[in-house]
Amino acid sequence: MMLTVIDDSNVESRLREARARSGGDRYDEVWEGISMMAPMPNHEHQVLVGRLTRVLDEIVTDQELGSVVPGVNISDRVDGWDLNYRVPDVAVFLNTTRAVNHDSFWFGGPDFAVEITSPDDRSREKLDFYGKIGTRELLIVDRESWTL
Repeated sequence: MMLTVIDDSNVESRLREARARSGGDRYDEVWEGISMMAPMPNHEHQVLVGRLTRVLDEIVTDQELGSVVPGVNISDRVDGWDLNYRVPDVAVFLNTTRAVNHDSFWFGGPDFAVEITSPDDRSREKLDFYGKIGTRELLIVDRESWTL
């Protein structure tokens, strides 16, 4: 993976606008003010997200225990939340959660989060963040070796 630094605000603005128009920014995150622009997940990744969401939805939502969200902004702050947030593949918030829903983002960790790895992604680099914000359980699905 190649790191690219864009110091030209016009180029940055055009890139962000193009990603927003195409929907390519759906999985973008910001880590302490640094934009992390990930590619769209491949078919297998998206199928896994859908299946996990469906199963968790039947267990959690259908039993009125909370809500299940496939991809949601999660931050460690209310003011300036968009300067530091992550987007797990699936997040579960129980009715008893300590996290607070602010509509565009959640402040605090989910009760259960799922990260499905993709080649060259940075899922494991999110572990400290999830721990600091109080994520109770985190499942990392490693498709490379098919391990949990």
